Amino acid sequence: MSTYFIGDIHGCYNELQLLLSQVKFNPDIDQLWLTGDLVARGPHSLEVLCFLQRLGKCVKLVLGNHDLHLLAIYAGKRRNKPKDLLNKLLSSNKIKSLIDWLRCQPLVQIDEARKIIMSHAGITPQWDIQTVRMCATEIELILSSNSYQLFLDAIYGDFPNYWSPQLTGIERLRFSINALTRMRYCLLSGGLDMTVKELPDQVTPSLKPWFKLPRSISNEYTIIFGHWAALAGGWVPQGVIALDTGCCWGGCLTMLRWEDKKIFVQSALNST
Repeated sequence: MSTYFIGDIHGCYNELQLLLSQVKFNPDIDQLWLTGDLVARGPHSLEVLCFLQRLGKCVKLVLGNHDLHLLAIYAGKRRNKPKDLLNKLLSSNKIKSLIDWLRCQPLVQIDEARKIIMSHAGITPQWDIQTVRMCATEIELILSSNSYQLFLDAIYGDFPNYWSPQLTGIERLRFSINALTRMRYCLLSGGLDMTVKELPDQVTPSLKPWFKLPRSISNEYTIIFGHWAALAGGWVPQGVIALDTGCCWGGCLTMLRWEDKKIFVQSALNST
């Protein structure tokens, strides 16, 4: 058995298939971990979701901000923008089944045996492992419930940006959504800055990438994330792995085999 981790797919179905064929991926014995943002910006979001849904239990994924945006569009809470290339998916007769499957997926994957944590944007340094589990579960329970549409109407916004166990209601949930699916930089105090997207050497010293601040989670865990394509696999310290390499922007889809830490890439330009 091999365990493969793939960065943000963003509807790049052809690249995904070519990447999996490189390693002769076998869903009967292998595992496929995905960092989220399965849909939008690439041309084949429908095909990506249908394929992953068919794969079943061998897939361990987390939801990204674009996946949540799709749920919000379907629920009538957000506008479908042409640049997201979601019309084919939204008009498919499979859309309800895919939405119901997607909204039951987690925000965090944790493998205690191998000490792996995966989320879309990373883990805020303010959280220990127990808080990560708790906050992710709170969101997952709402998304999988019949009232998920009301929740999606209230998750957007950049505040509160500092974690406190005393946060309650939608403010608590909004912080958790931002920390798990949108975060890049933190203030030196640990609070989230949701506006800056430049590379780490281009920002004010008062901001640090979330992975550059002392973390509350034990260093025995490896944190795997996507979301931040500009990093292109660089900048991160030991114990943190960034896998989004901008496939939908003409870059590569990147895959890590956990057992030997080998990296595989599939160029978007070679698969059209």
